[in-house]
Amino acid sequence: MTAIRLEGLAKHYGETAAVAGVTLSVPSGSLFFLLGPSGCGKTTLLRMIAGFIEPTAGRIFFDSTEVTATPPNARNTGMVFQNYALWPHMSVAENVAFGLDVRSIAKAEKERRVREALALVRMQDYATRKPGELSGGQQQRVALARAVVIEPQVLLLDEPLSNLDAKLRIEMRHEIRRIVDTLKVTTVYVTHDQKEALSLADGMAVLNAGSIAQLGAPRELYRRPNSRFVADFLGESNFIEAVRTESYRWNAQGVAMHSSVACDASSATLSLRPEALRMSTSMSTSASAGVNVLHGRLLSSAYLGEVAQHVVHVEGVGELKVFELNPRDAQNIGSTITLSIDPDDVVPISDAPLPHEVVPSILVGGAKR
Repeated sequence: MTAIRLEGLAKHYGETAAVAGVTLSVPSGSLFFLLGPSGCGKTTLLRMIAGFIEPTAGRIFFDSTEVTATPPNARNTGMVFQNYALWPHMSVAENVAFGLDVRSIAKAEKERRVREALALVRMQDYATRKPGELSGGQQQRVALARAVVIEPQVLLLDEPLSNLDAKLRIEMRHEIRRIVDTLKVTTVYVTHDQKEALSLADGMAVLNAGSIAQLGAPRELYRRPNSRFVADFLGESNFIEAVRTESYRWNAQGVAMHSSVACDASSATLSLRPEALRMSTSMSTSASAGVNVLHGRLLSSAYLGEVAQHVVHVEGVGELKVFELNPRDAQNIGSTITLSIDPDDVVPISDAPLPHEVVPSILVGGAKR
């Protein structure tokens, strides 16, 4: 297995910085995600790791070996492209064998590797078919088999599921996780899909304008975003401007909010996830000790089956989105609503992303780690 290390990696096109001095480490054997909106630099970063783009500055290491100036064909990386890039005139087996032909692998060894790669992606029964005879999901499996058949040190995936429908994307997520775990190959996966990253990643970097906005495990980034950008990009959130009145206590225009998350600032934006807010039609304030209680009026409600999405107006705070799981009863628009949220789910954040050099100091449960 191979670890990847990037040191101050940058790519400039004239005065435009596509990637602006990224430093990070990808542990060997892990499935690591580069996540961010279009134009954030994630694909440029992936292509520099592959060797397809030459960095303006910085260095790339596979384990202790620097590969910054190593050509792509000498890096032993397998890459799966967004459009699969299969040869339409070749059979499935011939497509998978292409990289082995380039490497002049002996026939018996080549046939063995192709069989094993197709079995790994469960496509052994389609070896003689052409790509045009396959579904999108099947073509994606073939592209994966072609990437892993060369036994790469590093597997690189560039938005591999973006051309599939929603059901197939979920199916292929599980397949990619299974393949990475089976091969124990270090994998870097580029996507703008938050659900893909949160459900699959061992670690992830959220990028914004060519820099790392935050780095860490999926659960840490979702529950403890360090900026409004990260909180908003990784899911929906309510944002409240507040000032600190004492340790772990915040005041938002006359409404007190308690938080168990440490923050040194005297003022901050509070992030409240819609699913963390509990809703009741009771006006009771006898909530358990330390739980924040807010009263408001229901403005709108949308029933979506497994979840209902509500908007509640709270005086002094504004409109709050609330997600109700497994909603049983319809809510009356205009009715009085009581909301509560655990202190641990009230997260003070800064308005701007932290510099990537200090990102690993993530705020979790009131202490830096």
